[in-house]
Amino acid sequence: MRELASKEKIVEFMRLFGRQTRTEVRVYFTGGTTAVLHGWRDTTLDIDLRFEPEPDDLYRAIPQIKEQPQLNVELASPSDFIPELPGWQDRCEYIGREGTVSFFHYDPYSQALSKIERGHDQDIRDVASMLKDGMLDRQKLLTMFNEITPKLYKYPSIDPASFEQAVNRVVKN
Repeated sequence: MRELASKEKIVEFMRLFGRQTRTEVRVYFTGGTTAVLHGWRDTTLDIDLRFEPEPDDLYRAIPQIKEQPQLNVELASPSDFIPELPGWQDRCEYIGREGTVSFFHYDPYSQALSKIERGHDQDIRDVASMLKDGMLDRQKLLTMFNEITPKLYKYPSIDPASFEQAVNRVVKN
């Protein structure tokens, strides 16, 4: 049985991950991992991440890396669920470095819009925490949504009208 990912477990994962390659790599955490590292929650079900570049040695190492701390690891980022926001890499928050691996929180606007689109209660609480902590500007969130609206057709599971209503609710609260 895998354990929930606490801050300590995530930091352990970062240390182990950083030992697996000599290649310069950027790892982007998202979802519950960002929430735990920011202190909005104590744990998350899994570590959601994306890395660039994508060296094969890291893909091969993930099954072993996640065994030691007994964690679930999911290769996922907001751009898997909503259109990629322009300039997302420039808005990523640096966390730290282990070996040749630099760790970041994925762009908060991308994370927020992805969470709003999904609409789970925990996701909406996470977005509220992002707003409270000053990671998001409500008007910029709306602007970012409007920038990706023309590309929503590439995501057939998204209902654009419902997504827009959900974004407007968050922006107005």
